[in-house]
Amino acid sequence: MLPLIVLIVIVVVAAVFLIGLYNGLVQRRLRIDEAFAQIDVQLKRRHDLVPNLVNAVKGYMDFEQDVLTKVTEARANAVAAGAQGPVAQAQAENVLTGTLRSLFAVVENYPTLKANENVLSLQEQLTTTENQIGFARQHYNATVLDYNQSIQTFPAVLIAGSFGFTKRDFFEAEPAAQEVPVVALR
Repeated sequence: MLPLIVLIVIVVVAAVFLIGLYNGLVQRRLRIDEAFAQIDVQLKRRHDLVPNLVNAVKGYMDFEQDVLTKVTEARANAVAAGAQGPVAQAQAENVLTGTLRSLFAVVENYPTLKANENVLSLQEQLTTTENQIGFARQHYNATVLDYNQSIQTFPAVLIAGSFGFTKRDFFEAEPAAQEVPVVALR
């Protein structure tokens, strides 16, 4: 009788341990989904601001239609990449960031445009949104790191694969966006 009780206790303890381990992995996976949703919210805000910016500068920039076309195409590609996962979305967003940088560089050549309050307001909103995207991406990548570590370490590695817990990809920033700008005195 005693060996049966010991066996039942061992089975119950093992079951409770496995349930706790499984639930912990599910919670980490859900945190990743929530963190990605936060990135998505900020990206949608960015996508909504871009057409407003293009429309605000369109009348001033008669000779710069190529830049506006590239920004519009990059925005459309970024919106479409949203359904393709973090890696494709990050790549498309990096292209959009590059085209926005070139647009802002062109805006610098138009003094009346630089002074336009609507354009200034949109640039400020985009800058704020870019910062929020950076913070959201940082949070997402931290949750992905935590999750990936948890499914690759003992004892979770023993059950993670069989229950469909697979490695997640990071939301990588454009390498140029990670570089520190150089300040030169004139």
